[in-house]
Amino acid sequence: IDENLWMHVDACWGGGVVVSEKYKRLLKGIEKADSIAWNPHKMLCAALQCSTILVKQKGLISACNRVGASYLFQPDKYYDIAFDLGDKSIQCGRKPDAVKLWLMFKVHGLEKMGARVDAAFEAARYLKEQIKVREGFRLVLDKEECTNVCFWYIPPTLRNQDESEDWWQKMSKVPPTVKGRLAKAGTLLLGYQPVEIKNQVNFFRMVVTGYP
Repeated sequence: IDENLWMHVDACWGGGVVVSEKYKRLLKGIEKADSIAWNPHKMLCAALQCSTILVKQKGLISACNRVGASYLFQPDKYYDIAFDLGDKSIQCGRKPDAVKLWLMFKVHGLEKMGARVDAAFEAARYLKEQIKVREGFRLVLDKEECTNVCFWYIPPTLRNQDESEDWWQKMSKVPPTVKGRLAKAGTLLLGYQPVEIKNQVNFFRMVVTGYP
């Protein structure tokens, strides 16, 4: 605020903890944001796609995107034209994402949805502990920050070797190779990625969702 900066929070994945009494503390301070992006289709497993953008300043989205096409959004309609959401977004015509989230709350309720998020955290923690004790596996982070568990798998041919630059280059080829084999066998779909800014080569990234 003092610097007159716009603070945006990317809560596309982690924003789902808002429904959990146990983990919503992780969002402490988010109320200070000027805008928040949240995808309930991620952690909460709402039907694709279900994305939201929340802005603190009332009327800002409309001011930024409004075209005022009179053939679409007549100003003298018989109902409150504030409900014409199409003139508040870049897409204009779009899918009713909010209905999907509303239906989830109606069918399952806040308590059950929160329990699913809690279960996702427990599953992620269990996976992390299993990785710690299994030969050939190494965590990227010792402590999980959400329900993402990132790890390397070191095949027998690369174990107990000097971890030189050449060794890491060989390690970078392990995740795409393993992923390809698992996918073709119809066994498992597992993501991987590098973090180049930290000089971390490809590692597996298991994302645990709130699906029961």
